[in-house]
Amino acid sequence: MDTKERIIEQARDLFLRLGIRSVSMDDVAGLMGMSKKTLYQHFEDKDELVERVVTFETTRMQDECHNCANSAQNSVEEIFKTMEMVMQHFRNMNPMVLFDLHKFHGKAYAKFMEHKNIFLLDFISTNLKRGVSEGYFRQDIKIDILAKFRLESMMLAFNMEAFPPAKYNVAEVTITLIENFLYGLATESGFKLIEQYKAKKNTIHAQ
Repeated sequence: MDTKERIIEQARDLFLRLGIRSVSMDDVAGLMGMSKKTLYQHFEDKDELVERVVTFETTRMQDECHNCANSAQNSVEEIFKTMEMVMQHFRNMNPMVLFDLHKFHGKAYAKFMEHKNIFLLDFISTNLKRGVSEGYFRQDIKIDILAKFRLESMMLAFNMEAFPPAKYNVAEVTITLIENFLYGLATESGFKLIEQYKAKKNTIHAQ
């Protein structure tokens, strides 16, 4: 990993934990053990660094989404694998991240929205179609509507008025919403499969 990549990874960790606005270029340079002058040799300004972090993070999430889909034996397991991925990414995430991105870094926010509205929407729709074809999701579901509903409900976890961070964790809210969404899709056989994967997940987390 070269210096630029290490800076992006370290900045990502700071942004997700503290929020983007709260982290200065001085903070990033200090964490890296370098001067701010050296940092600016790699990135023109904070805007460029934030944009590169967003590109890095969305690319990694897309790869992980594909891995979830390709390694899952069925559509239900795919969603449980996705929930595990969400837990890893969102467990310590500051809910201010998206607000800061939207308000202060428009170009980077546009990249995130492209990831959300194109990649994630297609990923969710494909999973729903897979579930219907397997008989685990109901035949009568409106895939285009429910895919958008699930996508927008994921964003709800970052609404600090609805879920103040002093009381709610982003990952916990997201998982709860996805899990209840999944139950609403299920056929009888799908419900049984959900219960099996849920019991397995609870057993693993209890250990």
